[in-house]
Amino acid sequence: MTSVNPTQRPARSVLVTGGNRGIGLAVARAFADAGDHVAVTYRSGQPPQGFLAVQADVTDPASLDAAFAAVEAQQGAVEVLVANAGTTRDQLLMRMSDEEFDAVVDANLSGAWRVARRAVRGMVRAKRGRIIFMSSVVGLYGSPGQTNYAASKSGMIGLARSIARELGSRGITANVIAPGFIDTDMTRELPEATQADYKARIPAARFGDVDDIARAALFLAEAGYVNGAVLPVDGGLGMGH
Repeated sequence: MTSVNPTQRPARSVLVTGGNRGIGLAVARAFADAGDHVAVTYRSGQPPQGFLAVQADVTDPASLDAAFAAVEAQQGAVEVLVANAGTTRDQLLMRMSDEEFDAVVDANLSGAWRVARRAVRGMVRAKRGRIIFMSSVVGLYGSPGQTNYAASKSGMIGLARSIARELGSRGITANVIAPGFIDTDMTRELPEATQADYKARIPAARFGDVDDIARAALFLAEAGYVNGAVLPVDGGLGMGH
């Protein structure tokens, strides 16, 4: 994805958690193309090329603190945070274990809270900042077999809005992107019949592209008077929720 920076503003320090693949990587590339200094966190696997990549686990506060310190040393305090890291452990409600529920909520919701808590240190000092939480249409729409995931993604809305009220007067915004079904490696692995069923529910009649999410993130990073909002990027799937 390529884009032009129309405002010719100074480059910002951007951090994307879980930025080594899929939506996170597309978001990182979009900010880099816009002229920003971009760092990404990754928990496992190979780090992406072309970014400051720091290994971190959002369930481990010490790991996050070390990652933020590395980013701050290289590109300054984080001005734009995209909290994208997350996981799934799908299971029917009656079969879901406490561990399966807790693990997803800890990574997705508590993890987002941890990175936001760490990022706002520098944002409060600078009196400006953008926090973008990557939620899901599932957090609004619900999904069978995903009570843990849906609860964690829905919780991000309350998290963002509380931060917006707490820190809005400091020039800090907190918003939520709620992607729908996006064309990624995960959705491509679904059976064709399942993909067709999902597409039949989407007014746009197609899956989204990772660049659709990246453009939404760029918009929220520029939009200083959008705060506590939920931006659905789902082809109309979740409208009204």
